[in-house]
Amino acid sequence: MNEDPVIVETGCGRPEAAVIWLHGLGADGHDFEPIVSELQLPDRPALRFVFPHAPMRPVTLNNGFVMRAWFDIHNLDLGAHQDEAGLRQSAAHVEELIAEQNADGIDSRRIVLAGFSQGGAVILHAGLRHTEPLAGLMGLSTVLMLADRLPEERSEANAATPVFLAHGDSDPVLVPELGYRSRATLERHGYPVEWHEYPGLQHGVSPQEVRDISAFLRRVL
Repeated sequence: MNEDPVIVETGCGRPEAAVIWLHGLGADGHDFEPIVSELQLPDRPALRFVFPHAPMRPVTLNNGFVMRAWFDIHNLDLGAHQDEAGLRQSAAHVEELIAEQNADGIDSRRIVLAGFSQGGAVILHAGLRHTEPLAGLMGLSTVLMLADRLPEERSEANAATPVFLAHGDSDPVLVPELGYRSRATLERHGYPVEWHEYPGLQHGVSPQEVRDISAFLRRVL
């Protein structure tokens, strides 16, 4: 995972906050690059969006075809235990990206972790375990993996961190039930979850979701 991420900066002057945003299976760091302008965020605070690239690896679900993936997938019930090592390796990479922003003067309290689908699973795993407070977590069309490990592995530093979860009610890839299950688990553990469900949306991001993401970022940053 040594490829340079795609960087997009907004506003004027030195970035005061950052959003680290992970793409989904088979995409790359350019996938969500266009959303930055669509968010129509104010010039201040200046933000840095960091879009890393997942490594190339064979994906069991796709007959071993090599593609960009944050971890291997055996089946679409991502709530099940599968490729824990890959998930944790990608979460460790997120930690490195956070550390890079810290070294550049951006405190963890000014960093949002975001991810779509497989990328969302990684940021939820990493963010809930990060040992310094974060500004927020955004999981888009995703699922909380290794949920049974959360009580023993969670960090109290992010026990009150706002969590934005969004899911289309017609998603055929990661069915809405996985989103409901993730929300219920997080709420049961006391996390402040902001849940958004979009009628007719399949496995993607809708215009209304973009507006909701923008409102979330304005609030937490």
